[in-house]
Amino acid sequence: MTYKNADQYIFEGETISMKIRNHHDLWSGVMFGGFGILFMILSQQYQLGSSAKMGPGYFPTMLGGLCTFLGFMISLGAFRGTHREDRVAKVGWREIIVILAGVALFAALLQPLGIVVALIVLILVTSMASHEFRLRDTVISAVVLLIMSYLVFVKGLELQFPLLPKFMTK
Repeated sequence: MTYKNADQYIFEGETISMKIRNHHDLWSGVMFGGFGILFMILSQQYQLGSSAKMGPGYFPTMLGGLCTFLGFMISLGAFRGTHREDRVAKVGWREIIVILAGVALFAALLQPLGIVVALIVLILVTSMASHEFRLRDTVISAVVLLIMSYLVFVKGLELQFPLLPKFMTK
């Protein structure tokens, strides 16, 4: 290993910079590592067991360890000199809030108004989060998703969702 300057060194013929070149990789790795550590901590309340006789905590602990290792490896890629310098874009808070509001409305409206109305509201509200919102596309999506949801959840899985609002079924 040869030092090139204060923030770079040469390792096996490749220049490695200690400057963050790819912020996407860095924050992806931090996220994976954070979730992995969280899994490992939360799974400690269960018995681990051994490889031959696994306990309920074995799989989440090993998965957390693998996730943490993966996060570390992804984060290392953020420092490679071969990547072009890349920054993370601004967070679209408006879009996140609109989508979360649509999901909350769906949850609140499902029981009193039924799956038909709740799905229409969900699709209309969440589609407004897009900068490319078009009413025609939203209506087509709503019709297709209503039919598929009805076939899968009501007919296929026989879940007990109210189909229509209570005042329309009595």
